[in-house]
Amino acid sequence: MIIPKLHYIAQGNTTKELLENIQKACTSGIELVLLRMENASEKKVLKVAKEAIKITSHYQTRLVIGSYYKVAKEIKADGVYLEKTDTSPTVVRKNLYTWQSIGAVAHTLSDCEKLLDQEIDYISLGPFRKETTANHSPTALGVSGYTAITDVLKTPIPILGFGEITIEDVNSILKTGVSGIAVSKAITQNFNSIKTFNQLLNASVTQEQRHTFK
Repeated sequence: MIIPKLHYIAQGNTTKELLENIQKACTSGIELVLLRMENASEKKVLKVAKEAIKITSHYQTRLVIGSYYKVAKEIKADGVYLEKTDTSPTVVRKNLYTWQSIGAVAHTLSDCEKLLDQEIDYISLGPFRKETTANHSPTALGVSGYTAITDVLKTPIPILGFGEITIEDVNSILKTGVSGIAVSKAITQNFNSIKTFNQLLNASVTQEQRHTFK
């Protein structure tokens, strides 16, 4: 299963705004959208997810549902994204279609190691930078934190960075061994940035390939 290198964590203050932003991201070339609705009921998430998948399917963009794996299964989303407090990936795997992906959040090396024993397709590691609004968010890892973890964690499973990442951060993040990123604010503020993010992320692949063929 190939996991896209750029994920858009959809934002919006209202359902209408959220769906409009998903549409804008799709028209701007995003390959994967994460619908993560914190503190919403499963019923509400299902309702929005049904609308979201109409948009993403039209553009052949993947849709991943945060936390609510039953919703992901019901609407046949491409996968589910699990927070640390959600049901364990092993249990979720038994409730999904075999082709659906599972991504899970990790904040530390120990979190990553625990996830490797479970049936996940990628690890979302962060936060890269601390959110200004979140008081209780985990410690920011930054470039040094990512490097310290990837140096020890030798795994073929893709690791994606998240947490207030901007275009300026991409090159230094890729040097740590993290293979992709999940972005919310920087994309919502400028959907044209998707093109730049993709260019930066794909440039690293081209360099690796050139390197291999020598």
